[in-house]
Amino acid sequence: MFQAIGRAQTDAIVLSISVAHWAIPTALSSAVGLTPFGRLHIVLQIGFSVRPFTNNGSGVEHMRLILLMIVFISIAGPVAGQEFAIEGTKGTKLTAARIADFDRPWAMTFLPDGTLLVTEKKGVLLHVTKDGSKTEVQGLWRVAYGGQGGLGDVVLHPDFNSNLWVYISYAERSNRSGTIGAVVVRAKLDMKNSPPRLSSVEKLWVQEPKVTGRGHYSHRIAFGPGGKMFITSGDRQKLKPAQNFSGHLGKVLRLNADGTVPNDNPWQDRGEIAKQFWTVGHRNMLGIDFDSDGRMWVHEMGPRHGDELNVIIAGTNYGWPIVSNGDHYSGIPIPDHDTRPEFEAPRAYWVPSIAPSGLVIYDGDIFPEWKGNAMIGGLISKALIHVDLEGDTAKEAERFKWGERIREVEQGPDGALYVLEDGSGGRLLKLTPGR
Repeated sequence: MFQAIGRAQTDAIVLSISVAHWAIPTALSSAVGLTPFGRLHIVLQIGFSVRPFTNNGSGVEHMRLILLMIVFISIAGPVAGQEFAIEGTKGTKLTAARIADFDRPWAMTFLPDGTLLVTEKKGVLLHVTKDGSKTEVQGLWRVAYGGQGGLGDVVLHPDFNSNLWVYISYAERSNRSGTIGAVVVRAKLDMKNSPPRLSSVEKLWVQEPKVTGRGHYSHRIAFGPGGKMFITSGDRQKLKPAQNFSGHLGKVLRLNADGTVPNDNPWQDRGEIAKQFWTVGHRNMLGIDFDSDGRMWVHEMGPRHGDELNVIIAGTNYGWPIVSNGDHYSGIPIPDHDTRPEFEAPRAYWVPSIAPSGLVIYDGDIFPEWKGNAMIGGLISKALIHVDLEGDTAKEAERFKWGERIREVEQGPDGALYVLEDGSGGRLLKLTPGR
């Protein structure tokens, strides 16, 4: 195809490659003597098949420049729709297709038309089309960005088609003391105009107390089968407040969709804040979903190992920080769950840690053998973890690894699985059965 390029076009190629060449690692470029790795050996074969454009000696240079351009395109990152294969530990094959890249993405949710809302921790909400085009949603507010804090979860009201309510969590700094806590708001999403915009913002819940530090906000949101809103409120790395009924830290909360407190929550006689509690004794819960029988599943990070997957039962204490199947980071042991049967034990736990983040219980048709099973993103484990759920029991079935930390996992309306990779340049990938 290179023989069809005219001389005027080659000048443009020379100009573009002179800029692009700076982005190529020195070890890769020594004239045409590039070190092949990954897919680059294919590029070299293509490059050497090109004939010189002229017979005056400059053709060789043109060939080298075009080769560099091809290599640059190969290593500069995948383009939308690029696919790669993933094989699980039990041999299950997946195909991953890149849709878009983000700067420290945290959560995503699908709109009724199949497009997405994606949050970035620094305080950006993006509307993402099916082909990966991104538009920043206007009307967002300042967040306390840093550590594990920033912009958090985003979910739709169950009746979004009629009321346009979007629910968003984030970290908020106190104006007076500088302490930080999680917040949940709702806002109307206007998609009729461009760019999209949030309006009619209502603050529904504020994590109390605000404390120092920048970790363990949790602030995942989910609506249950009955339309109630559940919020995970992490222990903020303060440990003991998870057993304290005077504050939100280390709890799962149950509220009405407008932020008011249902009168049938389990703790009605332990103070006003405790009326919001559904369960207590948790650490850092970054995944929440419901199975087809209405059971709520929540995973939480253990300390030094001991990550948990729990069935959430109203009025129950899950034991943190009194019990855990992990130990403190200092090495000081924590009694295991089986030493204190009065606390609810996890249905599955992990030693060593997987650092779970993101959870979906699959109910689509593309992976029929996975129906009713949990898919969990793993940060430190750099894996997507398939967990077999049978009633209220859980057991890891398989892991899928491709060398990236997984921040979030969701099921799309098409039945495919979608994952967000963690960190700067984190990709949104669509996972389908392997070919």
